[in-house]
Amino acid sequence: PLVGYLLAGIIVGPYTKGFTADMHLSQQLAELGVILLMFGVGLHFSIRDLLAVKRVAIPGALIQIVLATLLGWLLACLAGWTTGAGIVFGLALSCASTVVLIAALQRWHLGDSTQGRIATGWLIVEDIAMVFVLVMIPALAPVLSGEGAVSSANLLYLLGKTGVQIIAFILVMLFLGRRIIPWSLQRVVSTGSPELFRLAVIAIALGCAILANYLFGVSFALGAFFAGAIISETSMNHTAEEASGGLRDFFTVLFFVSVGMLFDPSIIIRNPLLLLATLLVVVIGKSAGAFLIVRVFGYPHQTALTIAVALAQIGEFSFMIASLGAVYNILPQLASDLILGSALISIICNPFLFVWLNSYLEKQSQQKTSATTIVSESNRLSDKPHAKVAAPIKPVSIYFVDEDMAIAPAVSDHTVLVGAGPVGQEIIRHLHARNETVYVQENRLEVVTELRARQIPVAYGHALSDGMLDAVFVAQAKNLIITIQNKTEVISIIKAAIALNPQLHIVTFSRYEQDKQLFIQAGATKVVDSQLVLANEIMQAFGQV
Repeated sequence: PLVGYLLAGIIVGPYTKGFTADMHLSQQLAELGVILLMFGVGLHFSIRDLLAVKRVAIPGALIQIVLATLLGWLLACLAGWTTGAGIVFGLALSCASTVVLIAALQRWHLGDSTQGRIATGWLIVEDIAMVFVLVMIPALAPVLSGEGAVSSANLLYLLGKTGVQIIAFILVMLFLGRRIIPWSLQRVVSTGSPELFRLAVIAIALGCAILANYLFGVSFALGAFFAGAIISETSMNHTAEEASGGLRDFFTVLFFVSVGMLFDPSIIIRNPLLLLATLLVVVIGKSAGAFLIVRVFGYPHQTALTIAVALAQIGEFSFMIASLGAVYNILPQLASDLILGSALISIICNPFLFVWLNSYLEKQSQQKTSATTIVSESNRLSDKPHAKVAAPIKPVSIYFVDEDMAIAPAVSDHTVLVGAGPVGQEIIRHLHARNETVYVQENRLEVVTELRARQIPVAYGHALSDGMLDAVFVAQAKNLIITIQNKTEVISIIKAAIALNPQLHIVTFSRYEQDKQLFIQAGATKVVDSQLVLANEIMQAFGQV
């Protein structure tokens, strides 16, 4: 679908005949798509995840920016442009598109894998670096355009100011945001209104993005990311994701359409060689640099390949840099056209690169002759996740080695528990006392972490997420116990589990008779009346039963 969105943008753009859409409006709507998409990324990427990959993401992203800028500068020199134009041109080719990278990670279910966390952390570092670049281009415009000079004092002032703004924003989000955002959402949840909760989630995403940009000079996307990362550490993370999902998908489509509208197809005929060379810098040069950097930091071959492919494109920050370069007479018009052209072509190529990567890794997997019970030696992408022991099981449709997770072997005739709250914890204790094998599904990170420490296989995420029930091997289980309270989700989980395993013995609970009947109609084997159990416990306390 991504290629179709881009082609639709070309068709309604100003460079093709027929209907022409409103360019200004499409760019504004696309910006909303970037904000909501980065908010969604944050919902899957906690602050702890970001800190966990800092060893490779920070130096890796900075080194890759320098390498890509040098390649762009060399190409600009060959084209006869000025040094200033070459530097700005290279910087525009160095930063990957947020939307494209995240869309690829979601398409291949890599967001929660080691590769996904590194790529996302890498992206955040690039975003912060590009904030500095966007601030410095206007300040250095006289030097870059060859029309004047800039004092070193003014340059140091701007760098220091931008650094202080970014640090201030991060501190505000870590110390105030971590308290205010969860507190405000809890107040909204207490109203019992799903519509109000959805509105609150969107307001927080947009509000933090606006706060970041207008008060701290940070990009909208970075502000929205931190808002999502804060909510990801609460029990409301998956509900917030569902509340913002539909709107996020809609505006993401508009982003790709708006990119297509910027593309002038005549560049392919006017300067095919320069366009090809620019595209090679983006797809080959930048990716090769990323691959080598990841390998130098000690990560496996398949992890480095995934990062390289994910970064083999450019997008929104490239457009901003190209626009500034044109406004301050640093870049020639041809350079802007090459940036836009290579961006669109690289975005179109990126899904096919992932298909190639899948095929390549599958062949590599088939060549492995070692047969062990640990699946971690298989390297191909897949449509099914694997359960992981001593670490959160995440719905990751991938066989890549996940360095911080050990792969658990397939299991059968076990019990699956959905929801590990106080009731669930007691159930786990009793089942373990009977030597039963228990696989848990839980969406609260703090509970998952606690279960992980106890070596209990646990699937982290929403039970209805793609592949989640497969991750805990529901199709091979004998029992399913559901202890969550959301009636709609319970019914959906029962139906999904029955579809995978018609013989499954399903036990849940309800407070009301009408809910009990709905659960039984959905396929539950036994529905415990929680009010009756409570009444019996109270009477037992009085010694009357």
